[in-house]
Amino acid sequence: MNSAAGTQNLLETGFNRWLERLAAILWGLALLTLPVTSFPYFPFFGPDTQVRPLSLYPTLALFPVLVIQLWRRKIKLWDESLTPLLVFMLIALLASALGALYAPLELRGQTYWGRVLRAWITLALGLMFFLYAIWMSRSPGQLRSSLRWLYSGLAISFIWGILQFLSNATLWVSKAAISRVQDLFTITSSASWGLRTPGFALEPSWLAGQLACLYLPWLFASLLNGYRISRHRWLEFVLLGMACISLILTYSRGGIALAFAATFLTALLTGREHLLRLWRWWLEPFHRAGSPAKPSGLSWTVRLGALFLLVAGVGGAFYILSRSDYFTQLWRSQKTDVVSYIVDIYAGPRLAYAWAALRAFAAHPWSGVGLGASGFYILRFLPDWSRTMIPETTIYLNPQSGAFLNPKNLYARLLAETGVFGFAAFVTFYFYLLGKVRSWLQDKERRLLGVAGLFTWFALALSFFTQDSFAMPSLWVNFGILLGLAAASRPITDK
Repeated sequence: MNSAAGTQNLLETGFNRWLERLAAILWGLALLTLPVTSFPYFPFFGPDTQVRPLSLYPTLALFPVLVIQLWRRKIKLWDESLTPLLVFMLIALLASALGALYAPLELRGQTYWGRVLRAWITLALGLMFFLYAIWMSRSPGQLRSSLRWLYSGLAISFIWGILQFLSNATLWVSKAAISRVQDLFTITSSASWGLRTPGFALEPSWLAGQLACLYLPWLFASLLNGYRISRHRWLEFVLLGMACISLILTYSRGGIALAFAATFLTALLTGREHLLRLWRWWLEPFHRAGSPAKPSGLSWTVRLGALFLLVAGVGGAFYILSRSDYFTQLWRSQKTDVVSYIVDIYAGPRLAYAWAALRAFAAHPWSGVGLGASGFYILRFLPDWSRTMIPETTIYLNPQSGAFLNPKNLYARLLAETGVFGFAAFVTFYFYLLGKVRSWLQDKERRLLGVAGLFTWFALALSFFTQDSFAMPSLWVNFGILLGLAAASRPITDK
């Protein structure tokens, strides 16, 4: 009997290890493939669906593994962070039911319930990434494994972005060959963006958003807290350089601005001590210049070398960005009023769509028009100036156009589709996350989580002004990992 019980225990232990290893590999593949945002080979996605994360394939394969683990009580089903999200979902469900009473007519082949179903599917996909990140991030070892996969995806995306840039800027790399490969991974060709590099994403701004919301938070927090995923202490510096170069090559005004703002605010709130220490290190040779123990030539060389690299990096970034009319239009525009200036810097369509969504909210402030249904109202509520100042809007107003417009602004979308209460519920969830970040910053063993969480929080809060899809994994993955790690019984810095 003892022998049989021992054999059963060994088999069960082996099965547990096999399941855990399989789950880790599938989750790793999901993190590795996050840069591919619009994979063309999804059989049930319509041609107008832009958010098509390749990582959806490994996450779907991971589903039965996690169901088994849930059934065997190896992972916990519920997390307290889901409570405010559940409140939001209940309000959105009510808004969807009330929105049907307004009976919007079919628009360009789209029906009300079709758009609502589609919106709920995208929300379910986002929540799936959120839950998976929580369940697969319960120990310091899992964090290191996740970051290795995540950084591998960043490195591959960087290499591909450099090849795209070279194909557009020089004759060293065949543009046709790059476009053929790009067609395997995304529904748009990289050749259509000129000097701007989208990487594996749908467009350059999506890549910039990924870098700012997904990769930079971990790299910044790791360097600020001395956290490393390997014995190579230079690795995070190299990866940070890759992320910054990739960000510059996107020429994304919004992505670069939100990355800079998130970095500045996070450094101001969490890194003042490090900045002060760096400043004192820089001034040390000057303080010792008149003392008997004069600074060595090496100390001067190191500081001058660091200053040269900083100036060269900033100067190189400005030189690269100045080659794009799209970017330099920010300061070359001669418009004096706000709306004309925004239109002149090629941001007019985004403002017009958000404006129309807010007008739909003003028409239905309490109930909203239903989750996913704001597109039925955007054409009706477009501002007058957009009909004459923006050629893109004129094209969409043509009855022959098949475009179904979206707000492209999550705040405006939530207000229009779920009303005041839905918007308040989602903002409550987001400030709940900020409360968790504050508690992590006050705990020395969780400070890494706090810095990464604060950077992510700022980056996402700003990115919501330019994106409105719930299915984007970058909206959910980082906070899922952080919330899962917050429940770890050991310090995050443990191996």
